[in-house]
Amino acid sequence: MKKIDNNLLPFYKADCIEAGCDEAGRGCLAGPVFAAAVVLSADFECPHLNDSKQLTEKQRQNIRLVIEQNALAWAVARIDAEEIDNINILKASILCMHKALDNLSIIPEHIIIDGNKFIQYRDVEYKTIVKGDGKYLSIAAASVLAKTHRDDYMSYLHLQYPHYQWNINKGYPTSKHRQAIKEFGISPYHRRSFKLLDTQTSINFDC
Repeated sequence: MKKIDNNLLPFYKADCIEAGCDEAGRGCLAGPVFAAAVVLSADFECPHLNDSKQLTEKQRQNIRLVIEQNALAWAVARIDAEEIDNINILKASILCMHKALDNLSIIPEHIIIDGNKFIQYRDVEYKTIVKGDGKYLSIAAASVLAKTHRDDYMSYLHLQYPHYQWNINKGYPTSKHRQAIKEFGISPYHRRSFKLLDTQTSINFDC
């Protein structure tokens, strides 16, 4: 299969409706995990589309508009911190991808997923692909949507809890984020099942 300008393949399995899936926020200390599912047409073009981690924030936001305006179908879902704590982050990430697939306006005939773990979605054939967000257009598109929608949500939560600097760290375990947890305790959006401090002896759970 011929690669296009950005070196990403258009499909893993041609001649069917294929959805790409990815998640964002799996390694964060706070906030939901987000997932996206995207179905692209054979003639979809976005030369700068790539794994979201390889793009600047401005590039991601610009590419998000292209995807949302030109994809055959797309959907984004989230699983909040409380459910992550209840079922664990791996199961939450997969459930989140299932929710995104549920919300697609087109039923996929094949699914490609970034990573190596997935649970059967309905009776749809699927393929997990390690580093798939740097190999296939639809997975890269899903990575951009999941990342940008999650970043926007964490910036919104930052307005309620500015001392954690979620507008900058998006909930990831930076030193300043951990220091804020040590100083102010945790918020309702922190994942209590995660190691929130480097030496987790006591945390104020009443923030």
